[in-house]
Amino acid sequence: MTTLTVNKPAPAQPRSLWPYAIIAAFVLFAGFIGYMVRQAMRSSVDLVSKDYYEQELRHQQRMNAVARTAALAQGVQVTYQLAERRLTVQLPAALAGQDPSGQVQFFRPADQTLDFTVPLQPDAAGRQQLSTARLKPGYWRVRLDFEAGGQPYFVEQSIVVGN
Repeated sequence: MTTLTVNKPAPAQPRSLWPYAIIAAFVLFAGFIGYMVRQAMRSSVDLVSKDYYEQELRHQQRMNAVARTAALAQGVQVTYQLAERRLTVQLPAALAGQDPSGQVQFFRPADQTLDFTVPLQPDAAGRQQLSTARLKPGYWRVRLDFEAGGQPYFVEQSIVVGN
């Protein structure tokens, strides 16, 4: 009798998933980079406005006005009295006789619909008192932009209006 021997194939080893995971990671990364490049190419990068030079000139004029105001001997005083609900603007005596004119802007950063402007009309002593009854409670910026003796001046102060 003859014996027949059958060779069994060796059991197959399980395949590793690591090569597929690495390839998938590279493909996903390349897709993400492609998406980001596409988004960057579609977005507008207009950093300079059409009237850039005019804006720069106005900004420089504002900085000069701020520096001129800071150089005043007495300085411009803007005080808020919560109890009386009144804002007092006191110009230095040196400017009071130079017929100052300008405006007082009430600027509410949280809600631009509440912004308003009042003309600057100081008395002979250089003082103007403004009612703050119409100001809603919260944070406000008061900007005093005026001209005296042909020179521009600018002051900005923050106030908090209570209930």
